[in-house]
Amino acid sequence: MWAVAFAVGTYFIGVPTSDPLIAFGWLWLATIAWRNDRPWREHLLFLRDWLPISLLLVLYNISRGYADDLFDAHVYPMIHADEGMFGWATGGKVPTVWLQEHLYHAGHVQWWEVVVSLVYVSHFLAVPTIGVLLWVRRREQWARFMRRWFTLSVAGLITYFLYPAAPPWWASEYGQLPEHVDRISTNGWNAIGLHSAGNTLNALQVEASNPVAAMPSLHTAYAMMAVAFFLPMVAKRWWPLLLAYPVAMTFTLVYSGEHYVIDVLVGWAYVAAVFLIVGLAERYVKLLR
Repeated sequence: MWAVAFAVGTYFIGVPTSDPLIAFGWLWLATIAWRNDRPWREHLLFLRDWLPISLLLVLYNISRGYADDLFDAHVYPMIHADEGMFGWATGGKVPTVWLQEHLYHAGHVQWWEVVVSLVYVSHFLAVPTIGVLLWVRRREQWARFMRRWFTLSVAGLITYFLYPAAPPWWASEYGQLPEHVDRISTNGWNAIGLHSAGNTLNALQVEASNPVAAMPSLHTAYAMMAVAFFLPMVAKRWWPLLLAYPVAMTFTLVYSGEHYVIDVLVGWAYVAAVFLIVGLAERYVKLLR
């Protein structure tokens, strides 16, 4: 029943990504449907544990809208970094421009753009869903996961205030990137008939997001964080499969004009720093007990 309701809502309204309270409301209903034999007092524990987190995410979303008010957006450092790393292979162009010149055809949605749109929207769903699954199955691991998630989010938000950075589509739109770049992260939805999902994400990109919050890329940082959290728990033969997700997210964001490669690399560096700092803090607290 929950799956049917979610599918219908996604088709007619769109993926619930714009409001954390709505997203976590859907996830709460999922836990109720999954464990419908449990007493209501257990279901209410979800609100106790997740409402503060949801409110923090609401604050995070609101704050992002003001993150570019303190300083002018940085544009050229990211362009020069990508040109320096990849210009030898792309004719001196940033990878986004090179990829769109070779793979993108305006007015015609390619099959890989459907994959791109699905990978892009997974950013809004994957980490909360993993968190809920851990909350249901392994509460101690849930706490570890959440500490890393929010430390990473806070680090990203602080950086957005101190170092607003423009993505490729923005630099192109305002004439600071000489080549034309289209923002195509939601193109694939129309090809599979989910027009409302694409419209919802387009509205979110225009109305509810900070257009110069490109450094670091939290899209790829969240993807890498989710994978890195589970790598020690699975056999190494599964590592390539897990690592394919942040790689796919990287291609998605660079190809669609949302991020430069340098944004991705800095995002991964943030993940490494967060895991190191939070891990050391956890060990220190454990020693004090």
